[in-house]
This record gives sequence, structure tokens and C-alpha cells, in this order.
Amino acid sequence: MAGRNIDYSTLFNKDLSSPSGKWQGHPKYNFIGGHSDPDLVPMDSFIESATNVFKGDARNIAMYNFDGGPQGVLSLRSFLVEKLATERGIHVTTEEILITSGSGQGIELINEILLDEGDTVIVESFTFAGALSNLRRRRVNFVGVDIDESGIRMDRLKDILENLKTNGIRPKYIYTIPTLQNPTGTVMTMERRYQLIKLSEEYEVPIFEDECYADLIFEGECEKAIRSLDDSNRVLHIGSFSKSLGPGLRLGYVVASWDVMSRLISKKSDAGTGVMDQMIVGDYFSNHYDEHILDMRSALKRKCDVLSAALREHFGPLVDFQEPRGGMYLWVKLPSGIDSRDMVQTALEEGVAYNPGPDWSADPDAAANYIRLCFALPSENEIREGIEKLAKVFHL
Repeated sequence: MAGRNIDYSTLFNKDLSSPSGKWQGHPKYNFIGGHSDPDLVPMDSFIESATNVFKGDARNIAMYNFDGGPQGVLSLRSFLVEKLATERGIHVTTEEILITSGSGQGIELINEILLDEGDTVIVESFTFAGALSNLRRRRVNFVGVDIDESGIRMDRLKDILENLKTNGIRPKYIYTIPTLQNPTGTVMTMERRYQLIKLSEEYEVPIFEDECYADLIFEGECEKAIRSLDDSNRVLHIGSFSKSLGPGLRLGYVVASWDVMSRLISKKSDAGTGVMDQMIVGDYFSNHYDEHILDMRSALKRKCDVLSAALREHFGPLVDFQEPRGGMYLWVKLPSGIDSRDMVQTALEEGVAYNPGPDWSADPDAAANYIRLCFALPSENEIREGIEKLAKVFHL
């Protein structure tokens, strides 16, 4: 007996976002998202690490949170304690680290414990689209602060903080991606990092430091993390394994003092981030981190050079961009009067996908003539061909 279909449109919650279309597969020239190069995935070493894990006691998957409790596997957190101290100047214990299912979950959890509808936060004028969409979904007000090649303009930030204070508003946090910023690729100077700590103290506003890309510096070392300058509890810090290994591995982490950590744990209602992923990554990085990250940085540098050369060849002086010190993105400014949103579908019809600038801006109209290009996934030949096609799409 055939029954009548239920009309779910009458049951969906009133705040539900628009429906997504069916996935049509990856475009040939894919410059979107935070993908990495499949050829850089160290499968043999992953297999070796997986074997090591299963030769241990794989029965641990029968338990929630086994040896590390809800904060994550101890071997992975112990690796992070050493890595953060050596590379970022952050000295913490395993008790101050929470493993998350990607850094996006870290953002979600911090927002969950700090933000109410109508609250205010400060963000960089150009910033991570996922962070902005999360704030919009929560109906949180955000104020964009200007950035330049040295990071946040501290004079502008002080003006914003003073203006909000005058109006009786205390922001819940200042969200920054200080190291290889997304989307601009800039690195905040040490002088400004110290200034930011001082402003945080003066106005009693926490700093939310997102360092997902800090591992991907092409050469030398990045400036130390803002969290390394904090002798109190004013900096919340997140990072990711997804950018240095691959986004299919949904692993990130939060560094926070216990008063915050205890609340994060209480809100992490996913019964724990996947144990096997944590154990395998912990084993792999404990044995291969240095060689892996050097290979990743070298490959990304080559691709960045190819993308920069292709843009100069096919777009010429009509576009403006700064070659970053690392990361996986170029933030490209097109001639004024162009709205990058208008050409997304046309580009897709040519097999080229890019991120329009407004998605990555606190003020979408201010970024209408920008595009973000991720160079990590496509091959060097695909980068050259894709940029040639993109130039034809924009008729530049």
C-alpha cells in the first residue's frame, strides 16, 4: 500500500539555510577550499603507522575516549606539547590541549561557550569565511578591523575598542589569523603581536588566535605565536593537522586554560574525535614530522611560484597580489568595477572554480573585486591552464 509523501517543508525549522544542490564532482581546475595535493599524501608511511597502531591494542576503538579521556589521545597531545613549544613558543601541558574534529569544531566550541545572540566580536576585515558564517548563523555582531601587510592595524583596533567601550559594548573576543593569514597570506609582525596583547589587557578583551597555517611557512621560521607572549589566560589558540596532512583527516586542536577547557569539554558532544585517526597521526608525526613538513613546504612554494607567474602572464598588470611567505592561498585584487561573484558560474562552465572575495570579508562589498585562489591541489600544469582559462572568463 503506497502512502502519501510527507511535506517536510512544513516541518523544517524557521532558521534553516537554503538547500544545497547535488554534488557534481570536483572541477578540473580547482582553486577553492583548503584542499591539499593527493600526491603529497605519504601513503606508505601512513600504512606503516596504521600497522603500528593495530599491532598495539586496536581494541581501544571499542571504548569512548580510551586512554586520553575526552580531551583526546595522549600520544597526539604529547606530540603537540613538544611541537608547540619548539615551533610556536607555546609552553603548555596535555591538560591544556583539546583534540577536535578539525579546527572548525574548535571555532564552533569556542563560540558555543562565549557567544550569545546580539554579542559583538572583532574580526579582521578580510578573514576566514567559515568563521564569518558561524557568527552570522549565531546572529552575532562583528566589526571588521583594517589589516595591511603587517597584520592588524593597531591604531584602527584601538579606535574600535575605544568606540565600543564608549557605547557600553565589551567585545567577546578579537579573532585573528596572525600567521599566514587566510585569505591574504600576511604575517603579523612581532611588534604588533605585543601591541595586541597590550590592547587585550587594557580593554579586557580576549584574543582568539587561529594558527591553522603556521606549519606551512616556505622558508625559515614564522614569528612566535601570540599565545607564547601571554602570561595569563587572555589568548585562546587553535591549530590544525588538516592543512599539513589533508582536510580528509578532520583533526585540529584548542589550547586554553582549564577554566575555559572545562567548558569546552562539556560542550563537545560528539562522543570524542575519532580515536584511530588520532593514533595514526600521532604515530606518523612522531616519526616523520620533520621530513613531511619540509616536503609539503617545498611543494607549496613551487606551486605558489607557478601560480604567481601564470597570473602575471595571463592577467598582467591588471591584477594585484602579494606573494605570501607560506600557506596555500593567493588573495588577488581585480580591477575596480568587477564583481567576482558575477563570474563564478561562467568560470565553472570552463572547469575553473575560485572563491569570490566577498565570502572572505567582514564587509562583502569591500571585497567585490577580489578572488581567493588555493594553489595546493591542482598540478603545476593545471595551475597554468586554469589561470589562462580564468583570464578569458574575466576578459582581462
